Amino acid sequence: MRVIVHTGKGGVGKTSISAATALRCAELGLKTIVVSTDTAHSLGDALDVEVGPEPVLVADNLWAQEIDTRYSMQKYWGRIQEYLGAFFSREGIAKVNAAEVTIIPGLEEGAQLLWISEYFQAGEYDVLIVDAAPTAETIRLLSLPDVTRWWVERLMRIARGLDSVIRPVQRLFNRGRKNDIGIDIAENAWDQVQMLFDTLDGVRELLTNPEHASIRLVTNAERMVIRETQRTYTYLNLYDYATDAILVNRVFPDEIQDPFFDVWKRRQAKNIEFVGEAFGSLPLLTAPLFGEEMGGLEMLRRLADELYADRNPAERLFDGVVHKLERLDSDASWLLRVPIGFARKEQLDLFRSRDEITLSVGPYRRNIVLPDELQELEITSAKFEDKFLNIRFEQRAS
Repeated sequence: MRVIVHTGKGGVGKTSISAATALRCAELGLKTIVVSTDTAHSLGDALDVEVGPEPVLVADNLWAQEIDTRYSMQKYWGRIQEYLGAFFSREGIAKVNAAEVTIIPGLEEGAQLLWISEYFQAGEYDVLIVDAAPTAETIRLLSLPDVTRWWVERLMRIARGLDSVIRPVQRLFNRGRKNDIGIDIAENAWDQVQMLFDTLDGVRELLTNPEHASIRLVTNAERMVIRETQRTYTYLNLYDYATDAILVNRVFPDEIQDPFFDVWKRRQAKNIEFVGEAFGSLPLLTAPLFGEEMGGLEMLRRLADELYADRNPAERLFDGVVHKLERLDSDASWLLRVPIGFARKEQLDLFRSRDEITLSVGPYRRNIVLPDELQELEITSAKFEDKFLNIRFEQRAS
């Protein structure tokens, strides 16, 4: 199964592009499901059908689902939460507060990832299209399960440690009565937590395997939106997620001849050129601003035609490396590797501002926005080795 994740700044048209991509895959004969992980669901509006927390058939070979956080939490976390909630209630925490304690940071979003695992393991679909939340939420989602694991392991350790002391005493005084937690729940809860994280780890392995999964960044031809897309691309590199295309949506078409739009069209053209500088050899797909509202299968077909023409969107669109960020031995030491190909050393020019690197190779230029981890570090070396420019960042000497 191929997994394609669309993400980008809120309002750039990820949902319409996800729906159009899914429809094109389905009409190519691929059994396809499109799911929305954005809490502000609009997938049903894009498809012009009613969509719920379980998959519904919306066209031949095409299913859609708007993932409901509460529904997913109950499905994947309910039994563990029942155990923890009962335990903390028993220890004197009000039942409402106990329920809040057991909502682990990031786990609500993590429950969305578990659907991906379920569909991949079941093997019922050829293609899974994910209409992801805006970029900040998606980065948090993809950086799971590390953060969530820290919380869960400590919470379970507290519960298990106290329970090992309290339970024998409680059994002594409650002979003949069932434990208020339920022996079966308590004994299985920790195993279920481990299974939960094994599954999340599996999802991460799946999404970082370019043979199975691709991240596609959706943007508009506006400088501020492109800058956020650059940051997103760099952060995705931190977690080894493979981006295989940049999709620029809502470009003013040539047939718009009204002088009012001339300035906008010139600015968009300049910004699209900037996208090429920023993302190098990544495929750049564009879609126009349509003269009517996007929604319904016919409009989605038109959008897919503009984006993909005769191309199969389920195929891997790019298998190269635009740039790669690697953590070295020290936490405060990083290596940014930028492929330069057959450029000569004397053709290279490097300029760095606090949050951005501008790299010139002859007449061509690349802009790379740096993640927060690198902004306070200084460049200690830049070496051209084996067709890569290797830029080393380290802590400033005190």
